[in-house]
Amino acid sequence: MNFYGVIIGSEILNARREDSHFSFLRDQLKERGFKLAGVFTIEDNPNLMKGIYEFIKSVPNSVMFSFGGIGATPDDYTRKVSAEVFRNGEMEFQKEFEKKIRDRFGNELIERRIQMSYLPKDSGVLKNNPVNGMYGYYLDDRFFFVPGFPEMAHPMITEAFDKFYPNSQKKIFKKNLIAQTSEANLIGWMESLSPEITLSCLPKLDKDESGKIFPSAEIEITSENSEILEIEFKKLQKVLNELGL
Repeated sequence: MNFYGVIIGSEILNARREDSHFSFLRDQLKERGFKLAGVFTIEDNPNLMKGIYEFIKSVPNSVMFSFGGIGATPDDYTRKVSAEVFRNGEMEFQKEFEKKIRDRFGNELIERRIQMSYLPKDSGVLKNNPVNGMYGYYLDDRFFFVPGFPEMAHPMITEAFDKFYPNSQKKIFKKNLIAQTSEANLIGWMESLSPEITLSCLPKLDKDESGKIFPSAEIEITSENSEILEIEFKKLQKVLNELGL
């Protein structure tokens, strides 16, 4: 599966609010044995939203978690845009959600609140909102839409994971080390890696006790194939031995 996050909110980009969705989504995926393919943080712009949604839809086996834009204000575009991308514009009132809104607000009901239940056709609902009980929604069991407020959104995301993606069926094996050398000395090894290996190399500058600066590289390799992982790690150790490390 290819997991993506879309964080919609001009208030994040203009520094009026700090984002907490990225780290939450990353950690949820990691705990369940998945990894995050990418996160887009964008302004409240329906054309931009549509382009991002269409891209993610085009990725094979994609799963998307979209934060923000499902409320009752004029700049909440998510319902309409998601309907255009995933349902050819078809929308309908989600009966359970509509009843929830009427029961919740009673005489305080205004037309815009009811519009929150006007969702893309055949939407399912995410109910775990401990703040005000309003729902998020999802499409095709893999495209999820929740509010921008973390206190509302994160319980809904957990609900979605528990229901549809509780744990990865794949086991990922990992090896890592810190090599006290420049990553440039390891390029040959990197280029020869098996395609079954995922590589992460973070270059660093460290200091010894005398204050002298020297390069190092924090290396991690992962794979579903433990035998290939072991072979490639031994190749790395051989390269480091040849460098006198």
